[in-house]
Amino acid sequence: MTTTAIRGGLVITAAEETHADVLVEDGKVAALAAPGSAFAQGWHADRTLDATGKYVIPGGVDAHTHLDLPFGGTASSDDFETGTRAAAWGGTTTIVDFAVQSRGQALREGLDRWHAKADGRCAVDYAFHMILSDVNESTLKEMDLLVSEGVTSFKLFMAYPGVFYSDDGQILRAMQRAAGNGGLIMMHAENGIAIDVLVEQALAAGRTDPRYHGEVRKALLEAEATHRAIQLARVAGSPLYVVHVSAEEAVAELVQARDKGLPVFGETCPQYLFLSTDNLAEPDFEGAKYVCSTPLRPREHQAALWRGLRTDDLQVVSTDHCPFCFSGQKELGRGDFSKIPNGLPGIENRMDLLHQAVVDGHITRRRWIEIACAAPARMFGLAPHKGSIVPGGDADIVVYDPHAEQTLSAATHHMNVDYSAYEGKRVTGRVETVLSRGEVVIDQYTFTGRAGHGRYVPRTTCQYLA
Repeated sequence: MTTTAIRGGLVITAAEETHADVLVEDGKVAALAAPGSAFAQGWHADRTLDATGKYVIPGGVDAHTHLDLPFGGTASSDDFETGTRAAAWGGTTTIVDFAVQSRGQALREGLDRWHAKADGRCAVDYAFHMILSDVNESTLKEMDLLVSEGVTSFKLFMAYPGVFYSDDGQILRAMQRAAGNGGLIMMHAENGIAIDVLVEQALAAGRTDPRYHGEVRKALLEAEATHRAIQLARVAGSPLYVVHVSAEEAVAELVQARDKGLPVFGETCPQYLFLSTDNLAEPDFEGAKYVCSTPLRPREHQAALWRGLRTDDLQVVSTDHCPFCFSGQKELGRGDFSKIPNGLPGIENRMDLLHQAVVDGHITRRRWIEIACAAPARMFGLAPHKGSIVPGGDADIVVYDPHAEQTLSAATHHMNVDYSAYEGKRVTGRVETVLSRGEVVIDQYTFTGRAGHGRYVPRTTCQYLA
C-alpha cells in the first residue's frame, strides 16, 4: 500500500475542528500533526494531497439505501456498482443497504441473495440491515445468529399491508428478541392499514394524481405509528430507531420519548429538509418523481426537522436512496398514484446538501459531520473505523472544497436515474478528492475507483447503548 500525506487542510470531525496534516498508511489513518511541525515534516509519503483552503472530513456513512431492490413490479435503477460509484462521487464511503426476507423464506436466504448482488461490485465499503417481513419462531431465532455475524439491525414495517407489513404482535416479538440479543429495531412508522383505506377512497373519487400520494399518507398517521412503535419498544425493553421521519407531529413523539430518557432515535432525509408537497403537485405527472414513503410534507414541517437535528432529537441524516427512472418506472403509476414506485435518488447529493445547510445557517460544520458521518457510524456499529478521522481508523477521507459552486442536475450526476430530485438547485461546496481505506477513488473530480474495491463490513451493536 502507498503512503499518503494530506497537508494544509482544516480537519473537521464531530468532536473538533483543527488545522492538521493527516498521514495515511496501509489503508489506515496513521497520524495527525500540526502543519509545519517537525513531526509532520518528517513524514515520507508516496503521495501528497494539498488541502490548503479546503476541509478534510471523514467519508460519509449513508445508513439507509436500497440498491437493486425489487418494488412494485420493477426494481430500483441503481445496482451496487452504479450506486456505490455515485456514493463515492458524493463523498460517501460506506453504505448500509437493506437485505430483504421474502415471506415464507428464511432470513438467511434473503441475506445470501443480497450478498450475491453486492459481492465484487461495490466501489466503497458496505454493510447490511435485515428487513423482517415474516416474523415467526424460526426467523426470531435467526435474528440471534445474524447479530453474532455482524448484521445487527432489523427493519420492520407498519406500512405496506400484504408486502412488508407486520402487525403489533409480530413487532412486539421482534422487539423482545432484539432486547435480548442487542439488535436495533428500525421502524417504518406509518399506519398502513388506515392509509390503504384512504388510498381506496381517493381512487374511487377520481383523485389519481401524484399529489394525492402525500394527501392520503397523512402526517397524523405517521405520528400515530411513531407513538405506537415507541410504546411497543417500551413494553419490550428494546431500543428503537425510526427511519425517514418527515412530519412535525412524529418529531414531537420522538422528543417526548427522549425527554423520558428512552433509547429512541430518529433519522430524517434530505428530501424532507429541501423538498415539499409543492414538488408532488408539479403538473403533467412530474410530481411522480417525488413520490416516496413517508411522503414529502408541506414546507412548514421543515423547521421542526431542522430543530430536531440541532437538538439531537434526530441523530442521523440518511438518503433512503431508492431511485426509479421517470421514463418507464415512475410512469407505471399514470392514472393511479398508488402504482407509482416509491423512492427518490439522493446518494450522491447528501453531503453537498447538508453542507449547504451549514452555509444557510441551519447547522454547524461539526454537526454536519455528526449527522452524516459519526452518528450513523456509532448508531450501526461501524465506529471507530468509520465516521471519523482518528489514528487507527479506516482512511475514509474527503478533501472538500467549501467554496466551489455547483448546480445539481441529472445531466451531471452519476446515479443511474434519468432525473434529479434537486434539478437546477445551486449549492456551495463540492467533493474534490475521496479516499476509501487509503485508496483514492475520486481524484480531483475524476473517478479513479473500481468495482470490487468496496468490502463487506460486519458491524457491532449500536454504540449509543454501550
